[in-house]
Amino acid sequence: MFLGRVIGSVWATQKEDGMENLKLLVIQPTDFKDRDAGQTVIAADRIGAGVGEKVIVSRGSPARILFSGKNVPVDAMVVGIVDSYEVTEVGE
Repeated sequence: MFLGRVIGSVWATQKEDGMENLKLLVIQPTDFKDRDAGQTVIAADRIGAGVGEKVIVSRGSPARILFSGKNVPVDAMVVGIVDSYEVTEVGE
């Protein structure tokens, strides 16, 4: 899993079976200081995240498990909208 910020949406009128009702978001991975931390990712979203929100994204097989055995071609899934977090740096 990784932390990210929603920076946009993707609209696709034609999708593979099982993806018909999935919203697709563009996610910028971030670190815990809100700095960009990697390549953008397109992630499926069933929980209603919006542009500007911090989210938790699951990738790979764990993302597909959320579809109850259906074979859906999803590599990344928004699994949480972050309200807040607290991180203590080592040495503080």
